Amino acid sequence: MSRVRDIVHYYHKYWGIALFSILASGLFELIDLVVPYITGQLLNLLSGTPLDALLQQWIQTLGGLPPTADPLSTHKSFYLTVLLGIIFVVTVVRAPIQPWIGSWFHWDIAFRTRRDHWGKALAKILTLPIEFYDENNAGRISGRIAKGLSNHTWSYPEIAGQLIPKVIRVIGIFIMILLIEWRIALLFLVSFIVILFFMTRELKRLIRKEEILDRYMENTESRTSEIISNIKTVKAFATEATELQRQQQRLAREFKFVDYDIHKGYTLLFSWQRLVIQGSVFTILALTLWATVQGQITLGHFVTTLTISSMAYAELDPIGELAAIFARRFASMSRLHEFLQQPIGTDAALLESAEGVRHYEFTGKVHFEQVAFGYDANRPVLKDINLLIEPCQTVALVGRSGSGKSTLVKLLFRYFEPQQGQILIDGQRINSLDVTGYRRRLAIVHQEVDVFNGTLLDNLRYGNPNVSMTEIESACNIARVDEFIHLLPKGYYTVVGERGVRLSGGQRQRLGIARALLMNPDVLVFDEATSSLDYESERSIQLAMRSILGTRTTIIIAHRLSTVREADKIVVLDQGQIVEIGSHDELLNHGGIYHRLHTLQETGELLV
Repeated sequence: MSRVRDIVHYYHKYWGIALFSILASGLFELIDLVVPYITGQLLNLLSGTPLDALLQQWIQTLGGLPPTADPLSTHKSFYLTVLLGIIFVVTVVRAPIQPWIGSWFHWDIAFRTRRDHWGKALAKILTLPIEFYDENNAGRISGRIAKGLSNHTWSYPEIAGQLIPKVIRVIGIFIMILLIEWRIALLFLVSFIVILFFMTRELKRLIRKEEILDRYMENTESRTSEIISNIKTVKAFATEATELQRQQQRLAREFKFVDYDIHKGYTLLFSWQRLVIQGSVFTILALTLWATVQGQITLGHFVTTLTISSMAYAELDPIGELAAIFARRFASMSRLHEFLQQPIGTDAALLESAEGVRHYEFTGKVHFEQVAFGYDANRPVLKDINLLIEPCQTVALVGRSGSGKSTLVKLLFRYFEPQQGQILIDGQRINSLDVTGYRRRLAIVHQEVDVFNGTLLDNLRYGNPNVSMTEIESACNIARVDEFIHLLPKGYYTVVGERGVRLSGGQRQRLGIARALLMNPDVLVFDEATSSLDYESERSIQLAMRSILGTRTTIIIAHRLSTVREADKIVVLDQGQIVEIGSHDELLNHGGIYHRLHTLQETGELLV
């Protein structure tokens, strides 16, 4: 029930206009009933049968006729003209009005809510904690959002513009039949309740199956996205046939489920529904004919009752189809709301406007005081970390994989909060600072630099759009980006492709360094910035890093110890604890873990 409430609440911003347009559409559906009613009265008039008393009295008042005026003789043409005029108004006159009062608002609301919730989805993407993206890949997330929003957009005009107004029409038909012959109306009501009860029950069962199918399809789409992203690896390992077989197995599972479970269920439902509908229509025909023969209703009422009851039963087909379409879409809409309801971390403040962001300037003094943290509370990654980094000092973090080096940096950037202890910058607790303003005083160069599909200049300006061209050229000179800019076809205005595919690994790294420098950060972090590069590219990056050392607080995470020799302080971590601190020479003379790691690399053995 809560999921249905979420879907209804999706449109809450436009409830006023939605209610107006739904009621207007329902009114037009009721107006449609005027035509069969007036047709029946015309038939009465032509066959010499009296009109309904209220209708006759209204026409007499309209024409200023005396109450004794006989519509079957002297004023027959006037009565025919009025009845025909009523049909003209409810058909021809209303024709150009209905699309604007009904259809326009239904689609307008759908498009507006799509725009609003795309914004909410993007805000959610930007503010979810990092661990969410460790568990869900980009294809899965984007697919869920796109599918959920699309189904919401298409469903609203169908539900608000067709399903609800058709239900209103059925209610109007029941009331009209009730006024003509209550026994037929009672049969009509019972048959509708039975049909709608069983249809609702079956649709609930099918919705549960649709949710399972939606997860199957999400897994398939997610894997397809991964194949596309990792196509070079797929081809390098010649696993095309394996990937194809796996995807075909997933598609076969989807087909079996959707065809033999879901589609078969809908077919059985509609088969049963059609049988009951046709049986009810025949029963109504027989009873109405019997009432006419017995003189209980007029010939005009016979035609009206038969026509509108057929219209009502005819509406059950589109009502059932619309309900089935909604059931098919319900799972994806529900999963969109599950995503939108994901709890966010401290990053919500990052969406504030630039005017609301605090501006800080730090000397770069960073202090980790008794910091402990674990992604799983029962499995700590860092234990009792005490580390003081002085302003403009260069500190290297080294150690085996999994020793906690990158986790320490994630805590510094406030991707996570320590479970024990605190982190200070210039003596202030970082979790007391405005997260947006704080992070803008930090910058990081990752092992894999993220590059957007735009120009080189766009990527350089990404963190600081207002930077001048002179500053860009200076940063590119320090980061040695200027060594390859002239090789690009359009220089700074060259489109680098999705994920920077037109740049080499070394070029992307230098781009990342220049982009970080353009932030003019107080603390600059290099996270394995050279570990995946060839010797020549590594040498260029090292020279770029050397020109930066001493200008700001610099933290270097490295497996290759050759990149940390010139650090002021080298911190060795092992199993989440600091086990050694000192300069390169001091640690070599100490003969501990750093000495052993250095010896392994010098002899060419792999560091693990």
